[in-house]
Amino acid sequence: MNELQIGGLILLSTLMVLFSGLPIAWGLSLVAMSFLVIFEGPNALANVPLVMIDELASFALLTIPLFILLGAAIGSTQAGKDIYESLHRWLDRVPGGLVIANILACGMFSAISGSSPATAAAIGKAGVPEMIKRGISVRLATGSVCAGGTLGILIPPSITMILYGIVTETSIGRLFLAGVIPGILLVVMFAGYAWLNSLLQARVKHLDLKAPESVRYTLAEKIEGLRRVTPFLIIVVMIGYAMYGGIATPSEVAAIAAALAMALVIVIYKARSREDQWRIYRETVRESTMILMIIAAAAVFSYMMSLLYVTQTAAQWLVDLGLNRWVLMLAINVFLLVAGMFLPPVAIILMVMPILTPVLEANNFDLIWFAVMLTINMEIGLITPPVGLNLYVLKGVVPSVSLKEILLGSMPFVYLMLASMVILAFFPQLALWLPNQMMGAG
Repeated sequence: MNELQIGGLILLSTLMVLFSGLPIAWGLSLVAMSFLVIFEGPNALANVPLVMIDELASFALLTIPLFILLGAAIGSTQAGKDIYESLHRWLDRVPGGLVIANILACGMFSAISGSSPATAAAIGKAGVPEMIKRGISVRLATGSVCAGGTLGILIPPSITMILYGIVTETSIGRLFLAGVIPGILLVVMFAGYAWLNSLLQARVKHLDLKAPESVRYTLAEKIEGLRRVTPFLIIVVMIGYAMYGGIATPSEVAAIAAALAMALVIVIYKARSREDQWRIYRETVRESTMILMIIAAAAVFSYMMSLLYVTQTAAQWLVDLGLNRWVLMLAINVFLLVAGMFLPPVAIILMVMPILTPVLEANNFDLIWFAVMLTINMEIGLITPPVGLNLYVLKGVVPSVSLKEILLGSMPFVYLMLASMVILAFFPQLALWLPNQMMGAG
């Protein structure tokens, strides 16, 4: 049996194990150790603990639980509702302003929490019922928040970008900066669609989709609402200044941001009780442990693939195909799109990037640029079945709306994400300009 046949068998076995419902970390470990025993003998297992420990000893991984703590602290309060309410007050006279306010709130909350499910849950809980009550269609209301929530893995800080940087050995600071302009581009595209859709609905139905006169907000009320958002903006600005101003490393920035977030929820939202604190730390430990276990298991999986020479052979096979580089990029993205419908971004990055990295480098694709392409691709996976996490999160937040309606409402935003990938393919500087300007040419 040659290396490519072994690789095919590994792929088939991995998919079967993961689709069985077994947790990802245990599934990857089971497949890796089984193939090690079959092809290398039981003695090969002696290195498994060393591989796991060595992978988790990376100092860069410290950013993960700290940024998760940041997201858990913000997500446990009424922060999402405050951000949404403040933006709504300023956009209440704009057609579709309520939808746009939700999309902008998703972008802002993403820049604080770095979590897509947390963003969808926090903004959806406050915004979706209000939009439906104001006459916004159910599909537009749910789809905008469901898609807006995916911005959490693109707009920095992003756990997905951190893992990508660790696996590909690229600068996490550059990756964070690369996601800023594409993230803003998606927010603008989402908001533009919401405005156009609301305008067309208003003309067809002869309805005024703006807020009723009875709930118009005065300038004083708008400024008062803006004060609620100021602490969050300060955190975002401080993260950016500390990291990109060369003052602190990503790990140090994560620690500062987490400390600021905890102070914020204690002082402003009065999260001082033992129950409030326990809820934040419990969520942090649960999610951090899950991700770190997947990382350790993926390290063993990669070790097995490399030891059996599957990774090297697969990469060489892709290069030897002699495909046009853009045909190859299209094939890679189609594969990632399908994989993203079944597997979470963390698992895909840890399993696939060790194989794709040498292929991308051989075809002169910039790894920083590809990180943005991959992340948007993974965003699509978060709102497409059967494992579209944001679909189920939003369904839990608004149980009165069917999953079908949420999915149909999300599809126009999927098309916008695909369009943004095409734009990035033609204009890669949208992702590369900011990191090159702030950190020099890579």
